Order: sequence, then C-alpha cells, then structure tokens
Amino acid sequence: MLLQTTMTRSTLPHLRSTHSSFKPLFSTPIRHASISSRPMNWKAAAPAASGVTYAHQESLPKLPVPELQNTLRTLKETLKPIAWDEQEWKEVERKVDQFSVSQGPILQERLEDWAEDKDHWLERWWDDGGYLGYRDSVVVNVSYYYGFHRIPQIQSNAHLAAALVRGAMLFRQSLKRGELKPEGTKEGSFCMDTYRWMFDCVRIPGANGLDYSISYADAADNGTHNSHIIAFRRNRPWKVYTTKDGRILSLYEIERQIQHIYDSDNGAEYPGVGVLTASNRDVWAKDYATLSELPHNSTILHTIQSSAFTLSLDTGKPGDFLSFSRYLWHGEVTYESKLKNRWVDKPCQFVVFDNGRAGFMGEHSVMDGTPTVRLCDEVCDWVKAEGLTIDRSHQYKSFQPEPLDWEINSGISKAIDSANEAAMELTGSQSMGYHETPYGKSAIKKFGVSPDSWAQMVVQLAYRRLLNSMPETGKEGEPQSTNRREGGTYEAATTRLFYKGRTETIRVVSSESDAWVASMDQVNATREERRSLFKAASDKHIERAKMSGKGQGVDRHLLGLQKVIKEGEEAPELFSDPVFKRSSTWVLSTSAVFSKWFGVYGWGEVVPNGFGVAYMTGYDG
Repeated sequence: MLLQTTMTRSTLPHLRSTHSSFKPLFSTPIRHASISSRPMNWKAAAPAASGVTYAHQESLPKLPVPELQNTLRTLKETLKPIAWDEQEWKEVERKVDQFSVSQGPILQERLEDWAEDKDHWLERWWDDGGYLGYRDSVVVNVSYYYGFHRIPQIQSNAHLAAALVRGAMLFRQSLKRGELKPEGTKEGSFCMDTYRWMFDCVRIPGANGLDYSISYADAADNGTHNSHIIAFRRNRPWKVYTTKDGRILSLYEIERQIQHIYDSDNGAEYPGVGVLTASNRDVWAKDYATLSELPHNSTILHTIQSSAFTLSLDTGKPGDFLSFSRYLWHGEVTYESKLKNRWVDKPCQFVVFDNGRAGFMGEHSVMDGTPTVRLCDEVCDWVKAEGLTIDRSHQYKSFQPEPLDWEINSGISKAIDSANEAAMELTGSQSMGYHETPYGKSAIKKFGVSPDSWAQMVVQLAYRRLLNSMPETGKEGEPQSTNRREGGTYEAATTRLFYKGRTETIRVVSSESDAWVASMDQVNATREERRSLFKAASDKHIERAKMSGKGQGVDRHLLGLQKVIKEGEEAPELFSDPVFKRSSTWVLSTSAVFSKWFGVYGWGEVVPNGFGVAYMTGYDG
C-alpha cells in the first residue's frame, strides 16, 4: 500500500492568516447566460433523473439542527488548544458560557423555525458562503485535480482523449437514464442530488458579488440527444460532436474529430480567453460583460457553457509527480499562463497532455469530490476494459469539429493580458511537496488505529515542527510553538446521509492531539506513553468525525446561528472573539479520497500562507 500526500502553500515569508422556475432552455436559443441578475431558484433548474439512481432520495432524512448546548460543549473543547495562553482561554470560555444563556437560545429558536419548512436549512447559506460568494480566483484555492495512471494500449493522444470523452458520455447516459447505482455505506444511502450538476452546466460570474450555476440539461434527454463537448488546443475552443440521431458517436468518430484538432495545430497560440475564467470573480464578471457584448462572442459563450463538459489538449509534457500535479492544477508555469487553455467554470474538465498523461480538473461550487472520483474511476475502468478497440473497417459517419474563434477588440485584449499577469503571479506564489510512505492501511490497522486518524495526526506533528522551526516571535521573545498556532485544521466529512447533504467540518485540533504531538519531541517520553497519547488523540478524532457525519458538527451550526441575527441587532460577543475566529481560520485544509486510478490529486490553501493537504490512505503495501 502507498500513502501519498500533497501539500501546497503560499511562499510568503511568514505564517499568517486573513481572512419561480428558471428555465435555461428556451424555444429561441439564448446566446449566453446573462449576469444581470441571479434567479432566486437557480438551484432548482437542473433536472434530476428518476430510476435507480434517485430511488432513495425521498426517504433520506433532513439535515438536523444540532442541540445548542451540545454544539457549545464541543466548541469549548476545540477552542482550548487554539488559545495562546490561559488568559485567552478563560476569556473565550466566559463568552461561550454567556452566549449559552443569553442570545444563543434566541438564535437557536430562530434557526429551528427557519429549518422547519426547508428541505435543507443550510443549502443556500453554504452555497453562497462556501463557494459562490468567494471572490478570489477559483484556481488554486477552490478547484481541484486528479492525475490518472497511464492507461496501456493507447495508440495516440487523440485515441486517449477520444476514449475518455466516449467513456464520460456513456457515464452521462447512465446518469440521465437513472441507471447509476446510488452510493452509500452500511449506515445508509447517500444523497445523489449533486449529480444533477455534473454535466451540461457552468458557473456564471455574478455581477453583484454572488455567482450561480446554470444548467442546460434537458429533462427529457436520455443521454443521446444532440450534444457536444468543447476541446481546447493552444487556447482555441473547438466544438466536438458526441451524439447524433439518438446514439453516442463511436470511438472512431470522436477520435477523428480530435485528431483533426491536433492536425490543425501549426504552433500558433490563439487569444487566451479562457484565462479570464481564472480571474478574481468580480473582475471576471466585468470582463464577461465586455466579452458578451459582441454577438459573435456571445454565441461562443453559449456553446461553451452548454457543452456536456470540456477537454483541454494541453501542450505540456509533465514528468514526475510534482510537475504532473502542477500541470493539472494550473498548467505549466512558463512566460504565459496555461490556464488560457482551460475553462475553469465548468464542473468537469478532462486534460490530456502531449506525452500521453491525462487527468481531470473540477470546479467545486456545485459538487464535492466523491462524485467526480466515481466518474473518473468508471471512465478509466471502461477505457481499459473495452474502450480502446477501434473497428476502422466499419463505415462510420464523418463529423468535422467546429473551431470557435473569438472576436478580439482592444478591451478584451487588455483583459486577457491583465488576467494572464494575475494568473502567473498566483500560480508562481505556490510551493508543493509530496511524500510517499513504504507502508499503508494494513500496517496501520495492525496497531488498532484508524488510517485516517493516523494521517491527520502526522499532519499535526509536521505542522508543530514547522512552527517550532520558525524564528522567535515578538511576544516576549518566546519561540513559536503549538500554542501559538495561527488557526485550526479543517477535515471534510460527508453529510450525504441527509437529503442534499454535502460536508461538515471535522475539527481535528484537540487537547489530545496536542498532547501526543508534544510527546513526540520530548526526549524523556517513553514509547508506551506516546502510544497511549496517540490512541487518545485518535479516539477523539474518530468521535468528532462520526459526529460530523451525523450532522452534529460545530461549524455549520454556528454559521446558521450567525445567519439568523437580524439587521441592526448587536452580534454576540463570542463571534468576534480572537480565539473563536482563529479556530475557524483553516490554516490546514485537509481531505482524503481513494481511487485505484490516481494517486496524484490535490488543491491549494484556503487562507493566505495556509496549506492544502490531500492524502490517500486506501493503498495496501
């Protein structure tokens, strides 16, 4: 088994932290999605299939509103190790106790009233607060990537790209027919709601500080209605046909189109309009308006946005693990941004490089990683098992991909230059590391420890040692140490056991984890003492993980309590406390997935000078 860890952080010198129904399909086709206003019920616009895939949706329970006192009890546990000294701890403890008997019960009652008639009381707040209201570039801090293992028997890059496209279209067809088996665990079925946003949709930059997604899916489509994808080569978008006359095109018919794109490449770079999607979201909203003012460009926007998904045929040739990661994450770092060859507002984007490597880039706002892991795994399974054989003796139809060349004026040209400069600065500010252990989950389990808890404790130890390696701080000349950490550790727990559930925070930092971490650098600590402390830390982590998965975490509940404060009301003193705020400053943003088809995956930090920590513990070795 292999355990693989990717870590990214900004290269700044110090560790600090800041921080009625809408129908997209019309009888007269629209040219592009307007950003003038966000439909109130945009989330209902993506149709859901019936069938096996959604068989359990109506029986799923609603996400609960946790009991106030339970949340505050856990909150206090998580605040104590975040406090820098006893005085800070006593002060925030007082504020929690005060809140529990003053404004807390009032806000709790309001939240319960709010939740009463909602399918999911958190959905809108989380969509906007977690993603759609985020105004920095989605690249690095939000978008994520997977890098596939090499698939044998690939004959050419066009062959590989076509196989991935056809595999994804077959997956899309199964989804639209409701034939995908619903996911779940022994504890119950998972909600499949976010699968509605996997294909045929796009994120739209919001004119008023809030983005939204628009779906072009047709509820009557069984996966064979006329559809297309967009392929990018040297920044130039091409419309590639994928279905015709009630069938998905053959591998050969798709491959010939993609090969035509490669054959049309004379080495010239086309205007890199795609990099505009990687800008600050408010900047992109303004550039989007400028771009779509021209009717020709408006038509191209509509064609890209309504595509099933996109395919980037990148010119890079990544080698080792780190270069492969970076090329997928944001493209090769050269004199210009390779994000010009992407459209990062699409939820699903496959990437094929010129040396036969391939992977995936995901937009995070409408779905989390587990659905796209399944997509990629099943596509790669199909490609390996049966998706590579091309019968060239058959008389297939000939389809010609259509190049989509933008109309570029001086305003658009300046916007591209500015976006390119910003993208180069952003991607150049990132550093990345990778570690692979010679052991994996089997070895860890022999010690009676959860592999996930093991990985999280290792991350805590690494962060403690990083802090202790830094120069002395300004506080009375004392060295930096764990009780001077700049924030907390976020681990994602799925709440898909509930209807429309997405994630909850596992607050990893605990007094138990701090005690074990400290023991690892204490010369006099015995092995048994360390083992005992580690067991206590692991047990605490498992306890919190289970609570979070049952909708009993701290952070989403606290968000809800803050959201029901009325305009003009004085906010509770607790919410402005420095320890409280520090505890939800996610210096370490962590998560784990598992795939037999990739070990390369990750994302970036969510606060300046933070770390994005992606790991896998599912391998045996």
